[in-house]
Amino acid sequence: MPECASTNTEAHLLLNKNGATDGCVIVAGAQTGGRGQRGNTWDVEPDKNITLSVILKPTFLEAQHQFSLNIAVSLAALDLLREYLPEGVALKWPNDLYYRDRKAGGILIENAVSGRFLQHSVIGIGLNVNQVSFVHPRATSLALLTGEQIPLPKAISKLLENLERRYLALRTGAGEAQKREYLQHLYRYQEWHSYEVGGQVLPGQITGVDATGRLAVLIEQKLQFFQFQEIKFVMEE
Repeated sequence: MPECASTNTEAHLLLNKNGATDGCVIVAGAQTGGRGQRGNTWDVEPDKNITLSVILKPTFLEAQHQFSLNIAVSLAALDLLREYLPEGVALKWPNDLYYRDRKAGGILIENAVSGRFLQHSVIGIGLNVNQVSFVHPRATSLALLTGEQIPLPKAISKLLENLERRYLALRTGAGEAQKREYLQHLYRYQEWHSYEVGGQVLPGQITGVDATGRLAVLIEQKLQFFQFQEIKFVMEE
């Protein structure tokens, strides 16, 4: 579709109408109200970037292990970026894509649970591709980083191929291997940096992610686990 408020919202409307099959994809040229983690908005120039949502039905996946889906999706997006940028790309917990200290994209996954298992998942992916001007000072794009304009249809097709491959691998038991790969590309992994916790700025070292997706950080000689809203990365200037 040329434009919508949010591809994730459109995906939910399809699900509510029972009109969504497993693997259904909604692609928009522009989003007027794209959503991110913590309710942040994500606005992009029309027809310059990847803005899409995929509906999956991972009924094989227990709710307590749902972060493994985040990992598979994040790796699929990372695979695409690394085709153009072999070095410097990382996954910033929980769902951002970074080039060094600049944001190149983000992922928003909304899961519905039935009993112990996931019922369906709406996976929103936004990647900055050909846009070269941003309001946010930390935003960047493939065009800015490579100096080239990227054919969007080709990039979208490759992203969906990557997602299918990573998702099928998860379904056939590659969850632990994917988690190890995720950690290898995790932004600030095993490095000392500053974090804001409970209103205080403290030095900490990311040591991993647990099964439920909590970030494990060593702070003041104690290993602590944080949900999405409980810790904030302090970005160096």
